Amino acid sequence: MKISELRSKSADEMKNELQELLKAQFGLRMQIATQQSTKTDQLKKVRRDIARVRTLITEKASQA
Repeated sequence: MKISELRSKSADEMKNELQELLKAQFGLRMQIATQQSTKTDQLKKVRRDIARVRTLITEKASQA
């Protein structure tokens, strides 16, 4: 996910995106723990996307 795409979203849209990413992270963790998936790189990408969204939410909150 690109940062420019996230910057164009509203705070509510970013919060929804964060919830979806957290659900995806949980699903990936469960798949890796039960050895249904070996794609640990996807988990890293999701964690970074979560960090990006949280950073932008904080930036928007401090601007308002």
